[in-house]
Parts: sequence; C-alpha cells; structure tokens
Amino acid sequence: MDPEAARESLDLAFHMSNILDTGLDRHILSLLIALCDLGVNPEALAAVVKELRREKPSSSSVSSPKPAVPSSVS
Repeated sequence: MDPEAARESLDLAFHMSNILDTGLDRHILSLLIALCDLGVNPEALAAVVKELRREKPSSSSVSSPKPAVPSSVS
C-alpha cells in the first residue's frame, strides 16, 4: 500500500474509532492495525486491550524511584 493510501486508511479508522469513543489515540490505533496486518487475531487483540485497561494502575499506587542520596556529605 502506498503511503498516501495508508494515511487515508488510518485517518478513516481513527475517525471511526472516535465515533465509537474507543479512547485510542492515532499512534496506538496504528500499532493495533499493524499487528492485525501481521496476522494477529483482531478479537484476541481487542480482548488484550480491554484487559490492559481494566488492569491500569491508579496514579497513587505507582511509585517513582527516588535517587540515592548519601546520608552524609563531606
């Protein structure tokens, strides 16, 4: 598929995604389409996306690593 046709297809898929209120951004949608093009089962892929959304951790439960600070500075 030529780049122009690919972009138009992605634009159409993104428009449909917005109408269906999927919450997928253009980048994620393009990755999902690429996986389908590689032969990944679309229904299985949808199930994985749904599961990942259910398991999404809340921001309060995610801790960022703190840099090591020496106890004494000479």
